[in-house]
Amino acid sequence: MLTTAFRPGSPSWLDLTSPDTPASAAFYTALFGWTFASAGPAADYGLFRLAGRTVAALGPFTDSLTRPTWTIYFRTLDADRTTDLVAAAGGRIRFPPFDVFTSGRTAGYTDPAGADFAVWQPHDVHGLDTVTEPGSLCWTECHSVDAEAAKTFYRTVFAWHERDVPIGETLYTVLTPPDGGLDDAHGGIVQLDPRQTAAGTSSHWLPYVEVPDVDACLATAERLGATVRTPATDVHGVGRLGRLTDPHGAALAVITSVPPGG
Repeated sequence: MLTTAFRPGSPSWLDLTSPDTPASAAFYTALFGWTFASAGPAADYGLFRLAGRTVAALGPFTDSLTRPTWTIYFRTLDADRTTDLVAAAGGRIRFPPFDVFTSGRTAGYTDPAGADFAVWQPHDVHGLDTVTEPGSLCWTECHSVDAEAAKTFYRTVFAWHERDVPIGETLYTVLTPPDGGLDDAHGGIVQLDPRQTAAGTSSHWLPYVEVPDVDACLATAERLGATVRTPATDVHGVGRLGRLTDPHGAALAVITSVPPGG
C-alpha cells in the first residue's frame, strides 16, 4: 500500500504533461473533484489539490516529453547516483538531474523497454501530501514489452523486491521497496501481450487513482471526452477497476479497492 512515508524507491510524485493545460485542469477537476492552482503568474506548472492537499501536478510539453502522459516519480536519496545506475543498467537519460528551486532535485529516464519514469530527491517538498485515499494515487503499474528485462532493470536501479502473487488464475508481479514487505507494495509489472503491441501499445507506467465508484467515474470521464479502454472489471481480492485515456490521450486507471481485510 502506498503511504506518504516515501521509502527510497517508492512513488512520491505524479504529474501530467499536456498540450492544453487549462483544458486538462478542467477535465480532472470535474472528474475527481480536484482544484487546480498555478505555481505562479509566470509559471506553466501547477498543482492539483484535494481538500487542500497536493495529489498531482500539471504542466505543458517539455523538450524531453512531447506527448500527453502521466509521469510517476520515485523517491531517491541521490538523483545523481540514480542517474548513474540508470545509465549503467541500459536506460536512457531523458533529462539529467537538476534542482527545482529549493523544492528538490529531479531527473527523468526511459527504461530499456521504453517506459518513461522519473525520480524525486526531496528538499523542501517531501512529495505528494496524500496517497491511497479516494481521489489520490494508490498504485503504479509498469506495462512492458519485456517484463523480465524491466524487472532486472528496476531491481538494479532501485533494489526493488519482486513477488509473484496469484490473482484469479494468473500470477501478478508485485513490487516492494528494498526494506519493505507485501504490505508496503507500491506497484506491479505486467507483460504486454502480442495483441496489445500489434495495436500500438508501447511500454509505459500507469498510475491508479482511488475512487469511491469506478462505474460512475468512468461514465463521467466519457461524458467529459475521455475514452474508456478497459470497462469496469472486478478483480478478486483487489477491487473494481477500469482504464481510460483522457481527452488528450494520457492513460490512467481508476479503482475502488477492496477494503483491508475485505
